[in-house]
Amino acid sequence: MTDASVIIAGGGPVGLTLALELNHHGVDCILLERNPTTTRHPKMDITNGRSMELFRRLGVADLLRAQAVPPDNPYSVIWCDRLSGWKLATFDYPSVNDKRAQLRADNDGKSALEPGMRVSQILLEPVLKKRLEDDCDHVTVMFGWALEGFEQDDDGVSVQIKSTTSGETKTLRADYLAGCDGAGSVARKGLGIPLSTISQPGPNTIHSDEPIEVDGSDPAQIRRLYMIHFTSPEIERINKFGPAWHLQSPLGWSLIAQDDVNTWTIHVPVRPGDDPSTWDPKQVLFEALGCEIECEINVANPWTPRLCLAERYGEGRVWLAGDSTHQVIPTGGYGMNTGIGDATALGWVLAAQINGWGGPRLFEAYDVERRHVGERNRHASFRHANLRMRIRADYSETIHEDSDRGADARAKHGAHIQDLGNLENEAWGIEWGYRYETSPVICYDESPAPDYAWQDYDPSSYPGGRPPNVFLDDGAPLFDHFGREFTLVSFNGTASDSLASAAQDAGLPLKVLAVDHPVAKDLYDRNLVLIRPDQHVAWRGNRAPDSGAAKTIIDTVRGAL
Repeated sequence: MTDASVIIAGGGPVGLTLALELNHHGVDCILLERNPTTTRHPKMDITNGRSMELFRRLGVADLLRAQAVPPDNPYSVIWCDRLSGWKLATFDYPSVNDKRAQLRADNDGKSALEPGMRVSQILLEPVLKKRLEDDCDHVTVMFGWALEGFEQDDDGVSVQIKSTTSGETKTLRADYLAGCDGAGSVARKGLGIPLSTISQPGPNTIHSDEPIEVDGSDPAQIRRLYMIHFTSPEIERINKFGPAWHLQSPLGWSLIAQDDVNTWTIHVPVRPGDDPSTWDPKQVLFEALGCEIECEINVANPWTPRLCLAERYGEGRVWLAGDSTHQVIPTGGYGMNTGIGDATALGWVLAAQINGWGGPRLFEAYDVERRHVGERNRHASFRHANLRMRIRADYSETIHEDSDRGADARAKHGAHIQDLGNLENEAWGIEWGYRYETSPVICYDESPAPDYAWQDYDPSSYPGGRPPNVFLDDGAPLFDHFGREFTLVSFNGTASDSLASAAQDAGLPLKVLAVDHPVAKDLYDRNLVLIRPDQHVAWRGNRAPDSGAAKTIIDTVRGAL
């Protein structure tokens, strides 16, 4: 007898999202989190457009935005020498409301349906947890309980858990265990899955004479940083160069506005040989900014970014998602956002098994698909950090001089930063343009694949990719019309009987969606397009196949071929 169909270890954003996803598919699950409360640590500050699309599917996008930075606030990345000095370069991006207006005006499918969202993980996690506790009948939330170990067999997983307050132990039984338990994952270690480190920069990497500094004792560890999370009433002084989402310096520090009111986080490099345990956080902050400000320190500690990727994403009845599988440098904001994609993908795969229509190859597909994204995003994170190191390597003390020579040095250094660009906040191909190119559950065709660059998304219905969203004549986005499981989009009244019949025979839930919209038809480029629960294209064609071919398509996409 099982206690739940799925036990989720880890109640961070990825575990919370996986629980929401399983509830979305009607699957009973238990969510374990070793800490008694949601995080008090400011681990992220941007939820990208693709993650917001996925949260929209789950009905929580608006709840999250209510806790986020107001939608009229700009997204500006400003480079300066010090807060007490001069501005060097600026990259401006539209506010959420401006981006929404642009999406509807363009309606060209090139962007995510949802703009990104600035919100601290401190604020995001309680919203998701409350939704699970208040509105999700299929989810049991158990904070203060840690995964201690597990044993899997052909029929399920026996999971040993321990109360982190009382020390009480229990054994729970489930069909599957999902390890969303972070970088030190008990689930991953229990499977004996090693982490690989990055060895080559990968495609699209900007090389420099000053590569990322790596800890020689552990090639996964990038040079240490010191994080200071603080509040201050001096917003006008901190916004000396204008309202900034990120205020960055070639000296190596980065200041992040958490709420555009009174809370910031700064990350300062730790030089080799320094002992940050002896540091006074206020003095470190003042030295970085070049001036003293009124402030209160909330949290301060050293930490070490890592570039790791699990060699497998699971096996048998135990599967992994989030930081248990991939760890990146924060540049680009790919850590949590990649994990939200993992949770969505793993959630529908688990639901397909438990609800009886999924085949065993879905797990193989999950491993192939999401590990590809994890590796691609790890290289992008590496590239962005390398660019910052390049800016730092070109730093000269001259930029601090209040002189003609200093002004000239600042102009040249600022132009250099502007020329290098800010791809870490503009890599739409990374954020929502990723696709699954070698999946065993995607039906590929012979047409040439669209470009697959980091910086661009080429809207297309090419199999494996995220299809384009457009706003239909009723004002609603096409994505909102997709079904809970599979959706067969039919243009021009194209018959779809054979595929619908094959899906019914296999027990695969399928919504046939008739669309009459010229822009959507042009972007989708086929009369029939089959969309998976995670909003990726599984198959496309101009006419319904015969019954035999239809059965093959349906069995392929559900992992049963």
